[in-house]
Amino acid sequence: LVSLFTSSFLPAAPAQAQIIHAGQACVVKEDNISERVYTIREGDTLVLQCLVTGHPRPQVRWTKTAGSASDKFQETSVLNETLRIEKIQRLQGGRYYCKAENGVGVPAIKSIRVDVQYLDEPVLTVHQTISDVRGSFYQEKTVFLRCTVNSNPPARFIWKRGAETLSHSQDNGVDIYEPLYTQGETKVLKLKNLRPQDYASYTCQVSVRNVCSIPDKSITFQLTNTTAPPALKLSVNETLVVNPGDNITMQCSLTGGDPQPEVVWSHSPGPMPPNSLVQGGNLTIWRIRVEDSGYYNCTAINNVGNPAKKTVNLLVRSMKNATFQITPDVIKESETIQLGQDLKLSCHVDAVPQEKVVYSWYKNGKPARFSDRLLITRNDPELPPVTCSLEIIDLRFSDYGTYLCVATFQGASIPDLSVEVNISSETVPPTVSVPKGQSTITVREGSRAELQCEVRGKPKPPIIWSRVDKETPMPSGTMTMETYDGKLRLESVSREMSGTYKCQTARYNGFNIRPREALVQLNVQFPPVVEPAFQDVRQGLGRSVTLRCTMLKGSPMKVATSVWRFNGTLLAQPLAEQQDYSELKVDSVSQETSGSYECSISNDVGVSTCLFQVSARAYSPEFYYDTPNPTLSQKQSKNYSYVLQWTQKEPDAVDPILKYRLEVRQLAQRNTIQTFIPVQKMEKGLLLEHILPNLKVPQSYEVRLTPITSFGAGDMAARIIRYMEPDWPLPFPADNTCRFEDEKICGFMQDKMDNFDWTRQNALTQNPKRTVNTGPPMDISGTPEGYYMFIEASRPRVTGDKARLISPLYNITAKYYCVSFYYHMYGKHIGSLNLLVRVRNKRAIDTQVWSLSGNRGNMWQQAHVPINPPGPFQIIFEGVRGTSYEGDIAIDDVTLKKGDCPRKPIGPNKAVALPGSGVPALHSPCLCGPLTFFLYVLLR
Repeated sequence: LVSLFTSSFLPAAPAQAQIIHAGQACVVKEDNISERVYTIREGDTLVLQCLVTGHPRPQVRWTKTAGSASDKFQETSVLNETLRIEKIQRLQGGRYYCKAENGVGVPAIKSIRVDVQYLDEPVLTVHQTISDVRGSFYQEKTVFLRCTVNSNPPARFIWKRGAETLSHSQDNGVDIYEPLYTQGETKVLKLKNLRPQDYASYTCQVSVRNVCSIPDKSITFQLTNTTAPPALKLSVNETLVVNPGDNITMQCSLTGGDPQPEVVWSHSPGPMPPNSLVQGGNLTIWRIRVEDSGYYNCTAINNVGNPAKKTVNLLVRSMKNATFQITPDVIKESETIQLGQDLKLSCHVDAVPQEKVVYSWYKNGKPARFSDRLLITRNDPELPPVTCSLEIIDLRFSDYGTYLCVATFQGASIPDLSVEVNISSETVPPTVSVPKGQSTITVREGSRAELQCEVRGKPKPPIIWSRVDKETPMPSGTMTMETYDGKLRLESVSREMSGTYKCQTARYNGFNIRPREALVQLNVQFPPVVEPAFQDVRQGLGRSVTLRCTMLKGSPMKVATSVWRFNGTLLAQPLAEQQDYSELKVDSVSQETSGSYECSISNDVGVSTCLFQVSARAYSPEFYYDTPNPTLSQKQSKNYSYVLQWTQKEPDAVDPILKYRLEVRQLAQRNTIQTFIPVQKMEKGLLLEHILPNLKVPQSYEVRLTPITSFGAGDMAARIIRYMEPDWPLPFPADNTCRFEDEKICGFMQDKMDNFDWTRQNALTQNPKRTVNTGPPMDISGTPEGYYMFIEASRPRVTGDKARLISPLYNITAKYYCVSFYYHMYGKHIGSLNLLVRVRNKRAIDTQVWSLSGNRGNMWQQAHVPINPPGPFQIIFEGVRGTSYEGDIAIDDVTLKKGDCPRKPIGPNKAVALPGSGVPALHSPCLCGPLTFFLYVLLR
């Protein structure tokens, strides 16, 4: 394998990106604000590609505004140069962003708006009004046919009566309009003062004008003199109370409607219960449960008028959670029970229906005897709704005893609920404390923890637990947890559960007073978290390296022990007390000391490990993917050559690279050709170039490149190279000339930051009303079909406006280059033509290397400009508008060649004079730019 090897300096280049489409797009267009819009039909496949340049090779991430960038909505982004969404849906339309970054400069971000096109089935509804006309003996009947559709773009509506298309102008009895509150998705056909011929078949046809090949859709309605909206009646009351276990049937009957309405039952909240059956308008629920309660809606629809709807509020009787409260004398702000003061006992149950609950009070097993001192009250505003209270005025010793509250659903088979409370001199409010030694609980992660508060008093109320230092829920998912023994039991605790917990007395099933509370601290111990989990350490042979394993967090936050191993073998390492890290120094990197180093750090709770891979292996090379037209054709032999370019990642991290091992394999074959590429000197950013000859057209190849140092083989990099038809600019063959004959204009681009653009034209495409006495009549070839680039100086251009034409990016493969081109500068208002060189380093630097101003006659003239740029570069042609409209400037036949420009004495320009032209005296162009470019102009 014979090849050519060269090198030049290539600094890292920031990422650049461009979005192209490759899917089932209807159209990709630029809208009025220069925004790229990708139009696609719903259900088709979206494919967007982000073409990137930059060195090292940028990584690409796709994101979307307010949503996911993939068809799996749970994902937030896609890491791939190609974004593919199968069967795209309307909700997946929006703005998609391609972000390319390689750590050099700022990331490149490009976007495109995806517009998903669709047309749903239209919906037609009919509404009618009957209004009295004062002073007459007849009624006016008006019918509205409303057609609604969801579409993108907005649909066009066509109304037909039978086969006849309706319009305002042809029938005074109809009116077609769009309601104000819609956005182009509804059209109304109004039939005024209904006539006999208006009883007919009406069709609403909707169209999106065949965009994305979406066909038209339509819906038809037969209007008759019996057309009427639906009407319903129910066989049960709007509120229905039943007992659990009952079987019930609710009948929803149609009493009107033409066409025949459709009857539908629904339930809220939630779906219909599984033990229900709908047959026609009848809904049957067997063995009804408490969870079957809710609103049952019967709806009849025939698209005439508004849907008819009847709702049944179904209540299933239930009682649960009987509680009591003891409220001391509120007026005297007492918190204890005292003789001579008032006392209130309250009783409450959660019931459905709540207002049907009947409460009964008993004292010492007998019905309570009510008097002026013993009162029954309901709906106390300070208590939960429908709470029953027994108030004792001026408490006496004889009032002590056991009180029983019984809650009943009268006439129902629901079991009674009761709650008992004892009132005596021993009935005292609660106190809360934390047992000795239990104020701080320390447990290991994953184990069981028990937090305890002791409650004293009679009666003992429940304890409510909550977190103090974090606004997070308890392990149960609620903000509080209730316990009856004062103990909070936590299973499988995690480090997030560490913190302060509060226990406090409930205000039910005890005294209705200010809660008593206490605090308990929970400490959850967990193994250390260390960094780095893995680190690839490269160092030259004979050099030392220090490895550090750092403890980021843990409980306790202290290194108890640290153990180092090399390739699994234990190393002697003294304990570092009171430190949050452990270090190991490798005195000299060699073949023997290269390998895997493992540091295990313990904090007496658990162990975590740092892993270091130490070697003198060279890092992998980084292929350069932005080589302009790397394919060189050899058509005589049907072979091609490929320009392979790369830089070396961190070459100074290890010993000098001596050579590269190159392996080339044709895809789908096993045979590999191996060769070695010697390297004299290696620097960071040095662009290496190797030409692979005798590749078969149009085969693709896998290339593997491995750096070799005195340590041995380094990390390998691989890529696939594919045959591509070369395009301008080629890697500088004998005739590398751009004549602008193709619309691609040889890869030149218009500058987005200038005032206006260069224009491509020939004698056949010239504006016949163009300004005379300026500009060339044809290109340098003298043929009317030949194209050239020029700037138009007419309005709206003003003095000093600039147009810039920028070449593709060229890599450095030679020390000197020569830029040759023809220019035409004819007219009394000619401004300036400048040539600039843009060098790509850490930032782009533009340097003017040639300039010419003023009228140069009606002829094409040639200029040669030698340059020696220090890095990848572009050439820029800058046209500057003069003082008025007779100032058109043109260029043609741009050539870029390696080596020096023709070294001839400066004499007359090589010129092509056009017939009838007055040729003024020639002036020398300006030599501009720093000395590093050694720039001059050679005119022939």
